[in-house]
Amino acid sequence: MGNIVRATGDSGPSGFGCSSTAEQVTEGEDASRLTVIITGGSSGIGAETARVMALRGAHVIIGARNTEAAESVKQSILLNTPSARIDIIHLELSSQNSVREFSDRFLSMDLPLNILINNAGVMHCPFELSVDDIEMQFATNHMGHFLLTNLLLPKIKSTAEETGIEGRIVNLSSADHLTTYRGGISFEKINDEAAYNAKLAYGQSKLANILHANELARRLREEGANVTANSVDPGLTMTNLGRHLTTFAGMLLKPTNL
Repeated sequence: MGNIVRATGDSGPSGFGCSSTAEQVTEGEDASRLTVIITGGSSGIGAETARVMALRGAHVIIGARNTEAAESVKQSILLNTPSARIDIIHLELSSQNSVREFSDRFLSMDLPLNILINNAGVMHCPFELSVDDIEMQFATNHMGHFLLTNLLLPKIKSTAEETGIEGRIVNLSSADHLTTYRGGISFEKINDEAAYNAKLAYGQSKLANILHANELARRLREEGANVTANSVDPGLTMTNLGRHLTTFAGMLLKPTNL
């Protein structure tokens, strides 16, 4: 049984705990040879990930629906890290056409790709279908990232093979993957408005993130690719992901200055 990291900030086996910052975790790391794609890098966890990756020297590609907000993040990073390498590409994950356009645009840049961080998401939003007629939380949180990962996987594999640097795919999930419809993912009722529950729909999309990472990791191991697939629960933090929440937890998650 692994060690328990308590909310008091106790360190786990890695030496870091829930109070550790991204700068602390990456201290001394040189990422100057890495190219990183971060979806949803225009705010919250994605913006902080972009900032610290750029600080450590990585070439950061921000995929964002709101490119103006992403540009603001970029300029803020450049103020403190003038040497930062940051590019912004429009990405609407709920649109499969937009995902394909993002992939084409990135691949046309002829860059390596070491790390893909599938960070963007929506949570507990009212029922809505995407432009592809898929329930919005499932379309954005899972389907968009699933498609993006598959489109970019050949580039991640070839980069790892050519450089000898392990490629990494990271899906941001949530402890809410435990709170789903009965039986887990309700495949037959994904788009059923009458059966829709915003919280359970979010949970099933986060469960899908984990199952995606697990199965991809298994396949990558089987073929001997120098690439890992991972899922991570970022914990409770204040971002605009909670803008649809009205509970106390939502108040904690929702920034008051947005």
